[in-house]
Amino acid sequence: MHLTSFMRNILYKAAFVRRVPSKSIMTTSRKMKEVLEDLKGNPYYDKYAAKISQLQKEDPSEFKNRVEGVGKKQSKKVEAANERQYSQLLKPKQHIDTQSQLKRESLDKVMKIDLIKDKSAEEVKSIWEQYHLQKDYCISATIPAKDFDKLCENSKKFPTFLFALPRSQGYEFIMCQFAENSVHFTPLLYYQVHKENAPECLTITHYDEFKDSKDIVLMRGEYDKNVIDAKEAQCLANQLQMYYVLEEPEKTRLMETFTQKPDEFKHMDLVKQIENISLK
Repeated sequence: MHLTSFMRNILYKAAFVRRVPSKSIMTTSRKMKEVLEDLKGNPYYDKYAAKISQLQKEDPSEFKNRVEGVGKKQSKKVEAANERQYSQLLKPKQHIDTQSQLKRESLDKVMKIDLIKDKSAEEVKSIWEQYHLQKDYCISATIPAKDFDKLCENSKKFPTFLFALPRSQGYEFIMCQFAENSVHFTPLLYYQVHKENAPECLTITHYDEFKDSKDIVLMRGEYDKNVIDAKEAQCLANQLQMYYVLEEPEKTRLMETFTQKPDEFKHMDLVKQIENISLK
């Protein structure tokens, strides 16, 4: 996942939050073995263990540098339920030319536009949804053009953000970043070890070929079944809409803080937003 220069100073220290009371976090410098053991204590470590091990075998020097880097960034102990958890997880990659390196995906790669261009908006919506019912590891939706405009507007102001994904053990944090007509999601824990080489757990693509003629935009999300399931993919898609499309002052404030004042950002505020929804 490619990170923008906005995130140069953002550092997170945890990729998950437990619902049960947590022990205080060790804060002194740790040897590589101790930090690695700490990573393994993360309830989501097993999901990424194989590829983390692959990095360790293929490039042990780089693996050592990354793991030791995590240990060096741990701060003085505080209560885990209230802490602002920071660590060197969002170290930005070099700026990339999205026009040349990240190509815009065309709807023609999914279905033939000529076969549906004369259909009404409702017919296209029905065809799109029925088509994806037969596809594995996909989610889909049809978005009103005005909502897509709002999404694009906010994506320029907040190109990178973080979502809290409910899990049985608590919450796992997932990074998202906009690039061309796609939104890329990566587990924060996975990025902690693999950095820019961490594969995505979900990619959402928006196709605006019918935006002007039919006032709709087609959305398709493809997820990695080994990391998240369909319900979790839909949860991330819903949060994307809640933060980037719906005009809710509290959520906008969180995005502004994350982007403009990263030192003041508190990941637990994301969890509170999710819990507020479940209580309604």
